[in-house]
Amino acid sequence: MKLAALSAAAGMTASAHADAVVTGFAIDHRKVAPGTIFGAFQGGRVNGEDFIPAAIAAGAIAVVARPEARVEGAAHLADPQPRRAFAHLAAQFFRPVPDTIVAVTGTNGKTSVAEMTRQIWRIAGFSAASIGTLGVTTPDESVSTGLTTPDIVTFLATMAGLSREGVTHVAYEASSHGLTQFRNEGLRVAAGAFTNLSRDHLDYHADMDDYFAAKMRLFGDVVDAGGTAVIWADVAWSDRACDAAAARGLALLRVGERGDGITLLARTPGHLGQTLQLRHAGQEYAVTLPLIGAYQAANALVAAGLVIATGGNAAAVFDALGRLQPVRGRLERAAITATGAPVYVDYAHTPDGLSAAIAALRPHVAGRLITVFGAGGDRDPGKRAPMGEAALAGSDLVIVTDDNPRGEDPAVIRAAVLRGAPGAQEIGDRRQAIAAAIAEAGSTDIVLIAGKGHEQGQIVGAGENLRVLPFDDVSVARECAGQMAGMNP
Repeated sequence: MKLAALSAAAGMTASAHADAVVTGFAIDHRKVAPGTIFGAFQGGRVNGEDFIPAAIAAGAIAVVARPEARVEGAAHLADPQPRRAFAHLAAQFFRPVPDTIVAVTGTNGKTSVAEMTRQIWRIAGFSAASIGTLGVTTPDESVSTGLTTPDIVTFLATMAGLSREGVTHVAYEASSHGLTQFRNEGLRVAAGAFTNLSRDHLDYHADMDDYFAAKMRLFGDVVDAGGTAVIWADVAWSDRACDAAAARGLALLRVGERGDGITLLARTPGHLGQTLQLRHAGQEYAVTLPLIGAYQAANALVAAGLVIATGGNAAAVFDALGRLQPVRGRLERAAITATGAPVYVDYAHTPDGLSAAIAALRPHVAGRLITVFGAGGDRDPGKRAPMGEAALAGSDLVIVTDDNPRGEDPAVIRAAVLRGAPGAQEIGDRRQAIAAAIAEAGSTDIVLIAGKGHEQGQIVGAGENLRVLPFDDVSVARECAGQMAGMNP
């Protein structure tokens, strides 16, 4: 496609090189090739405008940048919000995309909702994928890892690639970082979901209101006008989320005990799952969900809401909930100890997330709940003591260990967590901490290993000293349980 036609389709005008053929998009000047449109954005540490000459020398035919940026030798596609303009321009290039796209935001639950939505669509016979923290999960269940919200070029290229492979339905996670940096723009998003909001990323956002406003860009700008907002109604921020969606004129589908779209009438925990009594459109349904925990039920119902909002048959959707598979690293049963105690791994890395994981397991604990967790380095330090408080409040034994210390002193991080959990054990080495918890667990106990979930590495150091040490909580739990079993035949 020629630059003139592409820019016109995005509501822009190319001042030069109008007849040049666009070959691709890049936000890294090192990835520019002849015919590329380069996005030059100001960031927290790097100013992309400094690399405009290098991008043009490499063959960029146009640069999307602020009006005051200096562009010589290429078309200057000027916009006060260059990230947004670049996204809408790139969306005209990366075509076609899947027919049905939905997005989910919130502090906790994004990964589970996106993946459960994909599973429900798959059960219904659609070719579906999900994009998020787990990476890209395709219809054949293969997964490629990545960031929660990849950069806009990777995101749009992935969408176009999935479409070429026959994928018609995609659910993706919309993080607050991605929303504020316009990494989700330009696509027709039929429905968006809001799960909850609790303290996280306050090293990036000014305060909770700023954090919430970032999330609400999903309803204010990203979901199509005339689309649907699916909102978990049983959290403190849900009314404000409903107001934000209503202000845009989106249809509302509230979910939960307070929900009027999908009403949760009752929830009965079972040994390996739970029974849900639901009401939707005047009809009542009984669902046996093969996942434990209140928050797993919440995630499943939000996913059901997204599918119904995009045309799914309610009876078939609720039937599909009974066939959902566990999401990697989300209350995943990793092992059984030699004494018969189950070991669960969960990605919970916020105070609310930790409380929810503990609350999910508590009804199944006849003896003690043993919780192993830590806090990440170079991230919001204000949540560390509250995480300790949450663990101590709901657990019978707490072991504080290292998570991803990154560039911070791990001992300093643990000390901050321990201020909220006085009396907890401190074992810095994560493998040793997991082994200690498993060795301690009796036949009526449950072990929870929280914080890293699906992650396959432990991030240590920063800058040139950054290392990612191979580490998988699930594998380590199995190895430790196996070693203990061998020691106690």
